[in-house]
Formats: sequence, structure tokens, C-alpha cells
Amino acid sequence: MANLLERLPSGSRIAVIRLRSLGDCVLTTPALALLKAYRPDLRMGVVVEDRWRSIFEGILDVDEILPPQSLRPWHPRAVLNLHGGTRSMWLTATSGAGIKAGFEHHAYSFLYNAKIPRAQEILGEERRVHTAEHLASAMFWMGVPRTEIPRAKLSAEPSPLTGAYAVFHPFASISEKTWPAKHFIAVAEHLRDKAGLEPVFLAGPSDDSSAFVKFRRYQSLPLDQVKSLVAGAQLFVGNDSGPAHIAAAYGVPVVVLFGPSDPVHWAPWRTEGHVLTSPDSIDNISVGEVISAAETLRVRA
Repeated sequence: MANLLERLPSGSRIAVIRLRSLGDCVLTTPALALLKAYRPDLRMGVVVEDRWRSIFEGILDVDEILPPQSLRPWHPRAVLNLHGGTRSMWLTATSGAGIKAGFEHHAYSFLYNAKIPRAQEILGEERRVHTAEHLASAMFWMGVPRTEIPRAKLSAEPSPLTGAYAVFHPFASISEKTWPAKHFIAVAEHLRDKAGLEPVFLAGPSDDSSAFVKFRRYQSLPLDQVKSLVAGAQLFVGNDSGPAHIAAAYGVPVVVLFGPSDPVHWAPWRTEGHVLTSPDSIDNISVGEVISAAETLRVRA
């Protein structure tokens, strides 16, 4: 029986539903690169919420970036749902596509006529898999030959900063994933005084960045500017969150701190770095451990 990709004539439109969030969008790009490398003739559209649109802008693998309401008018021949939430299932069902694919563990997967098995079954390895592997396994099941899964791929304009600097992202979605601000300050001061790296702190619209007032701070930057700032850094230090995946996509050395999240699934993908973890409490990771990890990366101005 022909695999899914063999059923798509040259020039077919295939829509990949991602919707959100930052880290998930970044870690989708290796899968998109695999698909486009094998079938460059396909016209690939990524369905994503406007907030995360910038992740896919400028990537040659992506032909169209589609807001959710534009999926059906785009007339895809196939839809691949990598999101799996209720809204994405509705978009898949109403897409008008002849092929509706997604992982069989998704709720309401009866809506698919091409059900993708577990990544472990596709990869032939019964182990925990990274999110990038999980998403790429869908491409292998569809017909892309098994090969090494590449680094995430993002575009970026030149950094607005000159000189050597380290980007810090001391925030996270929940307190259990957030290392204390005073610890970040201690690491920032060490890198400034001993390594010659200017500390630069990133904060989102709802983050309280007042603890870092003596450093250069960027709050509520548009995502394309965040990409440029991170891409030009010599080092990234932060909690387990989306900006860490952006840094990894550019090959920036990273030191990432994990609390309850599983680094097997969510560690930065394919970049030089160190993951420090303490499932009981992220507070148990010491300043000394983070400084030592940064120093082993041999990052200097």
C-alpha cells in the first residue's frame, strides 16, 4: 500500500496545523525541514496563531503561513495535525482535505483517515523521546526516509547589539519552573565581571523584571526582535521555556534550568549546552552549578 506522501501528486498543498506555543513551534521546524527536503515539490502551509507567526517567517521550507480561518480557503489536499487540541481537530475536520492525518493518541482521532502511531513504534525504540523526535516521526511514517533529525531552523535579522553579550530569560509559565531572581543576578554579575559578557534580560508583557533593573532589559519585544537578539548572543541562560529553544535553533550555547519538566522531552535540541535539573525544587540548583556549566562552555567576549 502506498504511503501518504506517495498519494500526493507533485505540487499538492499540505497544511501542517501547529497553532501554538513558542517551544512547540520551534521544535516543529526540524520536521518541516525533513518533509520539504524529501518532497520539495509540495506546497507547505503552516497553520499558526498570529502570535507565533514570526517563528515560521523567513523559513524556506514554509511556502505559506496561514491563520486558522484561512485553512479551508487554501484548499489543501492533505492536512497534518501536530497540535491535537479541540480547535485543531475542528480545523482538520472542516479543512476540506481528502487526507486528514494526525497522531492516533489525539482526542477525537476518529476524525482522521490517516492515523499516525506512537513515535516509539515508528522509530523502533521503546524509550522516552524528545519532542523534536516525536514530531519528526510523523514525517517518517508519512514516507520520508529515516535520517538524522536536524536542528530547529529559524531566520533572524542582525542583532541590534554590538559587543559580546549573554541573554538571560529568568521567567517561566509557573513558579515551579522559575529559578530565583537573586541567583540569576549572581550569575549575570559573574559573567559580566569574569567573562566579559554583558548581561541582557528578556521579559514578557506580564513578567516583573524590576529585580534586574541594573542590567539591560528588553520587555515585551516583538518575537522577530527576540529572535534577532538571541541569535546574536554568545550564551543563553534561562529556565525551561520557549526562548531556550530559540537559542538552540541558532546554535547558541545554552545553560537551561529544569524543575518538574522532563528534559528528555524538552531539553534544547542539538546545541552545545548544559541542562541542570532538580525535580524536587528548581531552587536546589546552585549558583555555583550554573556558573560552572557556563564556564565549561568556554564562552568569552
